[in-house]
Amino acid sequence: MIGGYAVLPAPLVPDVTPRSFLLTPELGDYVRASSAPLDEVAADLVAETAALAERGQAPATFQIAAEQGVLMQLLTRALGVRRAIEIGTFTGFSALCIARGLPEDGSLLCLDRSEEWTAVARRYWARAGVADRVELRLGEALEQLRALPAEPVFDLAFVDADKTGYPAYVDELHPRMRPNGVVLLDNTLRSGRVLDPQSDDDRALVALNAALATDPRFETVLLPLADGLTVLRVR
Repeated sequence: MIGGYAVLPAPLVPDVTPRSFLLTPELGDYVRASSAPLDEVAADLVAETAALAERGQAPATFQIAAEQGVLMQLLTRALGVRRAIEIGTFTGFSALCIARGLPEDGSLLCLDRSEEWTAVARRYWARAGVADRVELRLGEALEQLRALPAEPVFDLAFVDADKTGYPAYVDELHPRMRPNGVVLLDNTLRSGRVLDPQSDDDRALVALNAALATDPRFETVLLPLADGLTVLRVR
């Protein structure tokens, strides 16, 4: 059992939890039922974020799927990650999962520009007892990333921010990742629109997906999880 996830009644995971567009609702429910369930803290965070979306105070698509969070915590722990970085934190569910996978002396640097949404994140990090592992920096993520020393210190990176910015984020992350470090890119299937791009965001991800498939810097796989999760291993 992954630490931070305990068996709890199904109602703790709200029906509005984001689902993979590739799965029927029934298969989506089966996937979650066959994975480690969210504990009360994580489920409450997902529910509060969903309530914000229902009131029109936040985009519903910004929240990652519950099973993706479980996978990210599992990967963080299995890879022995000690230092991680996240670009695009929103209300903090992905950061919560990563932080829970870190050792007690591990650290996660979160880059975001919304004080309002990350205030929700801070509450739940504190409630989960991982606030001391997370450093949040507010501002333009690319500027903050470029300001970091270009030294290989991070074991894991998660990018879930402006899609047209992904190529620059990947380029700036590369020299800051340790050998065999892993970079996770969210929303790389764009709800299927990679086959018929409709926006600048769609076209940016189509171009990036094609480039990463043959990029000598990385070993690459695009997983059909949630809205598409690309996994890059630094060679």
